Amino acid sequence: MCETESQLIAEAKAGNKEAFSELVEKYQKPVFSVCYRMLGTPTAAEDAAQEAFIRAYQALDRYDPERSFATWILSIASNYSIDQLRKKKVTILSMDSDKHAWLAPPDPGPSPEKVALDKEKNALVQAILADLTETDRAAVVLQYWHDYSYEEIAETLDLSSSAVKSRLFRARKLMAEKWQEMQLISAPNVYSAAKRITHETSTI
Repeated sequence: MCETESQLIAEAKAGNKEAFSELVEKYQKPVFSVCYRMLGTPTAAEDAAQEAFIRAYQALDRYDPERSFATWILSIASNYSIDQLRKKKVTILSMDSDKHAWLAPPDPGPSPEKVALDKEKNALVQAILADLTETDRAAVVLQYWHDYSYEEIAETLDLSSSAVKSRLFRARKLMAEKWQEMQLISAPNVYSAAKRITHETSTI
């Protein structure tokens, strides 16, 4: 953690709301991304992200400076999203709001065909994620969208590293089977992000 972030956290702990606002600005995109991939709609993700930051602010006095702040805040977002899924059985839907276009890889001039295919790819990924349990979904999201290591995922979700490896192996197997069911072999380049996940069933 950089010195500037350490200072912001210390000031936020002391009651400086502007310092916490800077932390929110820094982490709002990854927090929203986790919530969106977990819950499936921009509206639900926005609500969950807001609640995650509220909970983080309320729990700042219990934050351990030795722990990664990023891991801590994403842990709050992940666990809140898991709770929401379990309570409301949220249906995973495709992203349909240009407001959150920053979630997709930047493209200076996408064609109408590419835009349509990107939406289709996103819908496919969300549909595949919907077949996973809440915790397995969180593990997949943290690894493939946020490049978390097994150890970081274990810390975030309060699991052992071996449990994370087992969950990811099981999740990849299920996702690969789902991929085959959808029979999308004809568009390998368009769906490379999903294939990157589903084709790793043989490794941990």
